[in-house]
Amino acid sequence: MKYNSKSVTKGYVRTANRSMFYALGCSLKEFKKPIVGIANGYSTITPCNAGLQRITTTVSNLLNRHGTIAQSFGVPTVSDGISMGTSGMRYSLVSREVIADSIEVCALGQSMDGLIVVGGCDKNLPGGLMALIRVNVPSIYIYGGTILPGYWKGKALTIVSSFEAVGKLNTQALTHEDFTEIEKHSCPTTGSCGGMYTANTMSASFESLGISLFYSSTMANPTTEKIRSSRLSAKYLMKLLRLGVNPTILITRKAVENAITVVLYIGGSTNAILHYLAIANSVRVRLTLDDIETIRKRTPVTCNLKPSGTHATTDLHNVGGIPQVLKRLSSQELLHKACATVTGRTLGEELNRIKLATQCIYNVILPINKPLHQQGHLLVLKGNLAVFGAVAKTLGVKRRSITGRAKVFNDEESTTKSILDDSVTAGNIVIIRYLGPKGGPGMPEMLSPTSALVGKGLGDKVCLITDGRFSGGSWGIVVGHVAPEAFVGGPIALVKNNDLITVDLSEALIHLHVSNPVLLKRRKLWRLPIVENRRGILKRYAEVVNQSSFGSVTV
Repeated sequence: MKYNSKSVTKGYVRTANRSMFYALGCSLKEFKKPIVGIANGYSTITPCNAGLQRITTTVSNLLNRHGTIAQSFGVPTVSDGISMGTSGMRYSLVSREVIADSIEVCALGQSMDGLIVVGGCDKNLPGGLMALIRVNVPSIYIYGGTILPGYWKGKALTIVSSFEAVGKLNTQALTHEDFTEIEKHSCPTTGSCGGMYTANTMSASFESLGISLFYSSTMANPTTEKIRSSRLSAKYLMKLLRLGVNPTILITRKAVENAITVVLYIGGSTNAILHYLAIANSVRVRLTLDDIETIRKRTPVTCNLKPSGTHATTDLHNVGGIPQVLKRLSSQELLHKACATVTGRTLGEELNRIKLATQCIYNVILPINKPLHQQGHLLVLKGNLAVFGAVAKTLGVKRRSITGRAKVFNDEESTTKSILDDSVTAGNIVIIRYLGPKGGPGMPEMLSPTSALVGKGLGDKVCLITDGRFSGGSWGIVVGHVAPEAFVGGPIALVKNNDLITVDLSEALIHLHVSNPVLLKRRKLWRLPIVENRRGILKRYAEVVNQSSFGSVTV
């Protein structure tokens, strides 16, 4: 196999370090082969990543048989589903940076010529992609795949079913037996959480970016189909090595716009906004919340997927997956089709190979002329409560405006307790603050309180506002990523109980009905609450991370 001399220069095994490679089982004739790193997210921490080793082994064996030296190395992860509602959630977004840094350190420290990232849980995807951009050698992303849905009493379940069951149990709308069985059946296999939550949202967008193969984002992890797709990914990586195609050729401004368009079209997670601001920063592309709002206004939502819809990600796969989504976007002239992909073909050329499906899909992907929403569901709000902006998720929300009295909390635990104790009632505006990138630190997700609200039947009757994040599984009248955050003295820090607040989705407005003179007086009296003695990575992260409106990045 002949490789492009420009891309394969650093990884030749030099005389001075051959002894190390002999110890790894290499022979003299292999020393001129390119080295391909496999960043392996396998762990038994979470079902999202527990099924990755067989993918890594498959890819490694194929690469070694076909003219490369495959070197796998471990990548850490944090399970959002397990850390949710605990202090461990503060490490979730931080892990995105740790993942990117870990891959960069190993790939560049070992002078690798090519790179494959095999990832599963939420932060594996943006963190892995940010690393691919930094390392910038021929690369491909292999997503570990989604989990299969569980079932109880004929109802399809995902991990969010367990969180929402807590609220239903509290209102006696669910028996203890059903609650236990929902917990047991929600996650029946390995794979990432099964609705259009953050991992599946990001992986779906990677197909449009051209960094992952078509169909790969919606496959279930336990299937042989996933193994076949992984083998094909490894073959394309070898092609990329021959051609010298690097990620910065693929990840352009137009490719990022395609990815955000897909996120909106499929009803994806609010976290995708945060991650694409960070990804754009990595590739030195200027992207703002205003740019995302421009894309939102021209992009309808057509996929009926959990958490606000009916279907799991595997259902989307069964009707043709993301290529069918892209085919529809292409027909509506909503894609930049000249963008390159890892196959060597453009996105438009790839789509020319796909036949538009018109039968048996309309309960999952709605007809083009009958979308769920005429415009995208991830709405950028601005106002005196979020001067830099905030992000609202509007899927499943019929109410377009709410004005109510504030109930203010400085932590997630007391919020959830108040919801379950019926201290939060219809019409309230719940504020959870000091949970931003610096305040959390790490913007913990508020799945527990949002799920409790849904379980209590208050999902469309109470608005929840936070400078933290939301899980991809959250829905209802929820506004997150409020910037500036409370920790740096943002206006959300000045809100008091019973203040009147308006959230108007039609006007993209978030407004605190308190006069400027009163706010100025409150600001003079405001003091940062006592912060626990931070140490280690949380301390370092909080010192350098920027605001959510810029992606919460540390570089």
